[in-house]
Amino acid sequence: MAENLKCSICDKEATVHLTQIVNNKIHKVDLCESCAQKKGVTDPEGFSLADMLSKAPLAPTPGEAQEVCPNCGQGTADFRRTGRLGCSECFEVFQSLVLPVLEDMHAGTTHKGKVPTVALSRQSSKMQLKDLQDALSQAVVEEAYEDAAKYRDQIKAIKAAEELEVSPK
Repeated sequence: MAENLKCSICDKEATVHLTQIVNNKIHKVDLCESCAQKKGVTDPEGFSLADMLSKAPLAPTPGEAQEVCPNCGQGTADFRRTGRLGCSECFEVFQSLVLPVLEDMHAGTTHKGKVPTVALSRQSSKMQLKDLQDALSQAVVEEAYEDAAKYRDQIKAIKAAEELEVSPK
């Protein structure tokens, strides 16, 4: 088991661990609860989108139109106050306010997601199977029967492997 880390300031057991990257150099600081509070560092649950919005340049400008979501009735002032969207349509209505905040919080505004390893391997074998089938068709058209036989055998091998993967054990 890993050794307990000590507070960088007072040598008590550290419960708050901060990592910051500046100019491609990693700086780590370990703090006990009391030192973290003295330094103004709070737990991650203390941060919210509302905090980010209050720090962002989102204060209403004089004469700015107050938008209201037609679906749930939430207004711009409500969104700025709570930092929460009322419904899925709010994102479209308040997009001009949300996107700059998301860009600051994340690397971009488009969700990339993750693909499970099993799905990646299945997709890869499906693409390989399609390529082989196309090559087989082309080889038959060109009357390259030796190549066609190789492609046919490779296709059979891939299909057999897929059947083994799918069949109950």
